Amino acid sequence: MTALRNALVAALRSLMKGKSFLQALLAFWSRPSSLKGARKSTRRAASAPESNSSRQAAGAAATATAAAAAASESTDTSETETATTPETTPATTPTTSPAASPSASLPKPDSATNPTPPTTTLDAFLQDAERLLMEPVQGDRLRLFARQLQDQFRDRLLTNAACMLPSYNHQLPTGRERGRYLSLDVGGSTLRVALIALQGRQDGGAMSSSPPSPPPSPGSSSNADTDADAGSMRILSMASFRITPELKQLEGMAFFDWMAGRILETVEQVDEENGHAGSSSDAPLSVGLAWSFPIEQTSLRGGLLQSMGKGFLAADSLLGRDLGDIIQAACRARGLHVALAAIVNDSTAALLSKAYVHAATRFSLILGTGVNIAAHLPVPTVGRAKFGTRPAAWFAAASHVIVNTELGMFGHGILPVTRWDALLNAGHPKPTFQPLEHMVSGYYLGEVCRFALLEAVATAGLFGGVAPPSLRVPYALDTATLSLIEDESTSLDTAAAVFQAQHPSAVPPTAADMAAVRTLASLVSRRSAAIVAASVYALWALKAETERAILLDLADADAVASTNGNANGHAKTENDGDDDDAVSPSVLATNQATNARAELDIVQARTVVAFNGSVIERYPHYLERCQTMINALSSSSSPAAGSIGEGQEQQQQQQQQQQQAAIIELVPAKESSLLGAAVALACLGA
Repeated sequence: MTALRNALVAALRSLMKGKSFLQALLAFWSRPSSLKGARKSTRRAASAPESNSSRQAAGAAATATAAAAAASESTDTSETETATTPETTPATTPTTSPAASPSASLPKPDSATNPTPPTTTLDAFLQDAERLLMEPVQGDRLRLFARQLQDQFRDRLLTNAACMLPSYNHQLPTGRERGRYLSLDVGGSTLRVALIALQGRQDGGAMSSSPPSPPPSPGSSSNADTDADAGSMRILSMASFRITPELKQLEGMAFFDWMAGRILETVEQVDEENGHAGSSSDAPLSVGLAWSFPIEQTSLRGGLLQSMGKGFLAADSLLGRDLGDIIQAACRARGLHVALAAIVNDSTAALLSKAYVHAATRFSLILGTGVNIAAHLPVPTVGRAKFGTRPAAWFAAASHVIVNTELGMFGHGILPVTRWDALLNAGHPKPTFQPLEHMVSGYYLGEVCRFALLEAVATAGLFGGVAPPSLRVPYALDTATLSLIEDESTSLDTAAAVFQAQHPSAVPPTAADMAAVRTLASLVSRRSAAIVAASVYALWALKAETERAILLDLADADAVASTNGNANGHAKTENDGDDDDAVSPSVLATNQATNARAELDIVQARTVVAFNGSVIERYPHYLERCQTMINALSSSSSPAAGSIGEGQEQQQQQQQQQQQAAIIELVPAKESSLLGAAVALACLGA
């Protein structure tokens, strides 16, 4: 009866393809191997071991007959062809692999109802995944990667116009600034307006001349630093306004008029609550702005508006207009006299906010949906063309400058690309634009893991060989889900329930499946933490290198000048000092040397890296892993050590000091956009 039923099914399918009933029956009965194969598949599935899950066996048994019937549908020419449907081919699977990348292809998975027979064990697959993801970012290979990154940073400081961009912020806070400041934070979904009180740096944030402490325990600084922040900076009042899709559609000045209304509303509320008379005074109210959109900054207080992206239309008719002028005009139209005195991006704001509390802060790390690092570096290390047409007075005052690295754009040719990374890049509209960001940021971690999971389904029997249909959708697996799964406080049963709710399937995941997903998530996030750690360390090493190089250059220049002066009897000329804005080269050199020595002292002792962002703040164990790898890198080598022409005794003393590893400490920077904008104002004396 079963055979007859199968024959009738095959005949009906063939009728739909235009064959006669007799042709269909003959085709079926002339292929006894099809029926034999179906029976054999059923028996094999029934005897499959439990470790491969009874779900896969049941699925194989249920579909074996259908597979045999489907096989009988082909004509002689179509028997060798494989049908391709949206179900069987992920939309982002590339047809060709990127140049110089691992093969960007996955085994073709079966349909959502037909499990794929495994070709390897799940344990073997996970071992291979660990080899691919972790071996390139461990030990000597991670140190080599950090050195290669350092080389890229150094080269692009000089010429590349898209990254290593000097800001207008050259002055770090002393910690003695005090006052109340109005800050704006404009992000992709929220406008925030806040009154900030700066109350002076607490004693714990001052630089110490005592020997370096042991490397920080991962995650150990959070409570102490939060207390220090609370004593130094306070948000007295804050209002938050959601930027709805309708508001994003406002064009031109309409959006900035809406902003001005919310600013006025908040200032009036602040006046009532805190007695802040700035809005009613004849003098303009100084405002600091944290702006999360592209801008061609032309001064500390201004910049030319560029397309905002993220669904915003406001800038489209105002491209090239000065952002400071736009906001001031919108506020003036509502009777509010403001002076936009400082514009900062998120990474600069984080560095400034933490530098107010911790004098040793020289870097900031933003790691959430995207990734970026700001670094405080010597001005001479940056290509002069990158500074544009800044006045001579700016260079006279600036020995160092905060540099926006655009970290995500680095890593070409040196990143450890796996076949899953190649798949992501092949489906990306700009595969080479931000290669490092593709491996570390919250936007992409889930996608890398998704490709690995699909391969595990197709080759290792994960989920019984049946992929949830939604898992075939690009970027359907988000990093928040990975975070929950990797968190050991979440039971595997709970993780399975969450995963099933987000990615429903006819074959629910087992605890064993979720253990494998947890392992893959951990591998992807650990690789990310290692790459970020290498990036932080490489920038720290670059700063140490450049500070020492400046001291060497200045020492050589001073020696030459002394020789020439002794030979020529140099005396002050009538032109020396005539220009009030001019600073003599000798004074500049002295200031540069003094600052370089002070910076080198910080680098060789304790350097604080301010951080914020959803991944480094909330992803389980990410911060601890990143700090641990930074500790290992800084203790294994010491680029700040060595001689630049000192005597042998001084060199030996310096090398002995360096045997105590320099400390690079990750410290949280809460509410850094608002606080950093206020600190930028305070540094100006606004």
